[in-house]
Amino acid sequence: MASTTEVKPDVATLSNDEILRYSRHLIMPEVGMEGQLKLKAARVLCIGAGGLGSPLALYLAAAGVGTLGIVDFDVVDYTNLQRQIIHSTADVGRPKLDSAAEKLKAINPFLNLKTFNTRLSSDNALDLFREFDIVADGTDNFPTRYLVNDACVLTGKPNVYGSIFRFEGQASVFATKDGPCYRCLYPEPPPPGLVPSCAEGGVLGILPGLVGVMQATETIKLILGAGEPLIGRLLLCNIGGYLIPLGDLPKRVSELDSSKEIVAHCRSGVRSGKAADFLRQAGFKKIHNLAGGILAWADRVDPKMPKY
Repeated sequence: MASTTEVKPDVATLSNDEILRYSRHLIMPEVGMEGQLKLKAARVLCIGAGGLGSPLALYLAAAGVGTLGIVDFDVVDYTNLQRQIIHSTADVGRPKLDSAAEKLKAINPFLNLKTFNTRLSSDNALDLFREFDIVADGTDNFPTRYLVNDACVLTGKPNVYGSIFRFEGQASVFATKDGPCYRCLYPEPPPPGLVPSCAEGGVLGILPGLVGVMQATETIKLILGAGEPLIGRLLLCNIGGYLIPLGDLPKRVSELDSSKEIVAHCRSGVRSGKAADFLRQAGFKKIHNLAGGILAWADRVDPKMPKY
């Protein structure tokens, strides 16, 4: 396992150049000088320099996170370029760490960047995680995802989680002092081969950008001690899905996949109930109606959801 030589930043002050660079943060009372110094003192480890790790690392570096670590052992492939925006065509064949380091240092020369050219394993995870305050999981396979979770629990480091597949994404913050961990949500990984990888099932290119930026946002919330981190909450970002008026359902029913779980919803649950009945008569077996509709959801589950 190799890493770059660490040059520790002076976290007590901002230079004149840094004050100019972060001026749009400094004029915000929610960040200000105190918050920017928190960012400069922070140590964040990103697992992966791929689809999620690209926007995650870029925005953390630009925001002024003082020490950023990246773990990766892969090389840039042409198939990565559709979504892994930290890499360019000229980087194909290069180690992702070299490509990422070049872009990150170009964005922010004040960044203390630590790269680890290794596969994350049970042999090195605990030692790696202890050096950092927060771990951001940009992995793309279940064994590593569970390893990241378990190492975060054992070392007491927050796990800023994100995952993507085709049109769907998830984000949350696991393993905090008072919150659940990834295994609380998914106790066991799925059987091998049940969930296809991005290489097998594809992924919409912009999706990792959306989820990676969410991870960067959650990381900054934790560093600043501000906002409402996604602790105990799971954010779902589904670019698919359908908005089908009840009257259009008969002619658009072919757009729906009867093999998937479908939840029909409307304002109060009446129209969606009729839609669910129609779909059952059409042969759909995995159809559910959101009882009470959006109004009930807002009352019982998410009071912040606007009613209409």
